[in-house]
Amino acid sequence: MSKLPIAVAIPTKNEGLNIAEAVKSVLGHFEAVVVVDSHSTDDTAKIAEECGAEVVTYTWDGGHPRKKQWCLENVRTDLDWILLLDGDERISPGLLAELRRIFAGPERPEPAAYDIPLGYWFSGKRLRHGYTIRKRSLTDRTRCHYPEVGDLDAPGIGEVEGHYQPVAATSQALRNPIEHQDLDPVTAWFERHNRYSDWEAWLEHHPDVKEQVRRVKSRQGQLFHKAPFKPLVSFAYMYVYRRGFLDGRAGLDFALAMSFYRWQIALKSRERKPG
Repeated sequence: MSKLPIAVAIPTKNEGLNIAEAVKSVLGHFEAVVVVDSHSTDDTAKIAEECGAEVVTYTWDGGHPRKKQWCLENVRTDLDWILLLDGDERISPGLLAELRRIFAGPERPEPAAYDIPLGYWFSGKRLRHGYTIRKRSLTDRTRCHYPEVGDLDAPGIGEVEGHYQPVAATSQALRNPIEHQDLDPVTAWFERHNRYSDWEAWLEHHPDVKEQVRRVKSRQGQLFHKAPFKPLVSFAYMYVYRRGFLDGRAGLDFALAMSFYRWQIALKSRERKPG
């Protein structure tokens, strides 16, 4: 079977527990699989190479481009289409089949980007109801770019673009998911979101940058960006409206964790206020 004319770029840093599954889900199906590693101190690069991926090293200089845009500009530029896959994600068989249908003909697909649903796992269980995020993970690099928002001095994010999407003139939603199945303990989730909440709290005190970020979020993200009482709204949306309660204990735990994340942002933002 022919390979899809897509370069898969997997940005990593210390993804030793996850990288093998990520690489195995795409290897042999795509024209190129490249792990872009930020000087991991574990065996991420070694495992990726043993699995058959190409590994390149990325060093951030503190400015633009950040890591994902760097991938668009540097990873297998002979291929217009690039799929950005996190180190704790993997392609589902359904998504692979869907991509084969889209790229079956010789014509370039009409949309500049594809928004892909995320199948989310939390504390070892696949959430079927409460989580509804789509990621603009597949882009035609000749028609898309990540915006340069003014948050280089913000804490918590660093080398990787924050919670916003690449800019595309046209996009289309796919039906089948990327599976986000992090094999790290749940402690890693809380540590990561503690950093994210630092960034979000910083944005609250930089309204111009916050507005830049809002404009390049997904439609759902833009709506939530303006919602009041975010911890309560987040819990009610995920656990009640999106029926997260049907996921049992994992659904409750995840809804509470996301509500706590929103509470952290609000608390850190209040702490930053002068006086």
